Amino acid sequence: MLFRPCIDLHNGKVKQIVGSTLDTDELKENFVADKAPSWYATLFKDLGLKGGHVVMLGKGNEDAALEALRAYPNGMSVGGGINEKNAHLYLENGASQVIVTSSLFENDSFSISRAEALAKAIGREKLIFDLSCVSSEQGCFIACNRWRTVTDTAVTPDLLKELEPYCSEYLIHAVSSEGKRAGADGLVVSILSQYAETDASLPVTYAGGLGTMEDVNEFLTKTKNKVYFTIGSALDIYGGNLPIKELAVI
Repeated sequence: MLFRPCIDLHNGKVKQIVGSTLDTDELKENFVADKAPSWYATLFKDLGLKGGHVVMLGKGNEDAALEALRAYPNGMSVGGGINEKNAHLYLENGASQVIVTSSLFENDSFSISRAEALAKAIGREKLIFDLSCVSSEQGCFIACNRWRTVTDTAVTPDLLKELEPYCSEYLIHAVSSEGKRAGADGLVVSILSQYAETDASLPVTYAGGLGTMEDVNEFLTKTKNKVYFTIGSALDIYGGNLPIKELAVI
């Protein structure tokens, strides 16, 4: 099963936000739920969807995240401000794994020593590295601090191979495409496809821009069914047109 669900939390509510507008004066919300986080987690559980993630977009989402995790024990990972000090709280309350981004950086520079320390403190098998990135003519560069800071570290197949000893999976949002339903970021998809072709590659989940079944089918073709994917605002449960029950069988 290649489709993985998500729950994005902002100010304690389930929302879908255009990623590039987060923490700006022009915040764009595609969807604000009137249902609790646990409702969505229970739905994913009932559909047998595994490998999904809960993302806390800023402070004030901790209780909502714990609610979702407790509703689907060991069914979803969680990210957003996770570090070696608070990771065990979420793991003890139902998270299958924790997702880290900013904790991998020191002064906005990627740190292998931080990756090593996190793996030692939390356990490699419990770590997902979120290497969400912004595309440019020069490549795809990791964005941290809730995507406010674009670093000088490029996502490449070589980088993903280098980090394999310190985590068990990757989650990569194409920040430039996130929430826009205008199709996947071709450059990011190409990089992930190249990595997935390498020997003993780790599971990697792509997020960003998939808005139609045509987009999904094109993605599956380009990645040769070797890269997982997630969809947010285009889902029917988040105000979009894509039926989650159809995606649940992919």
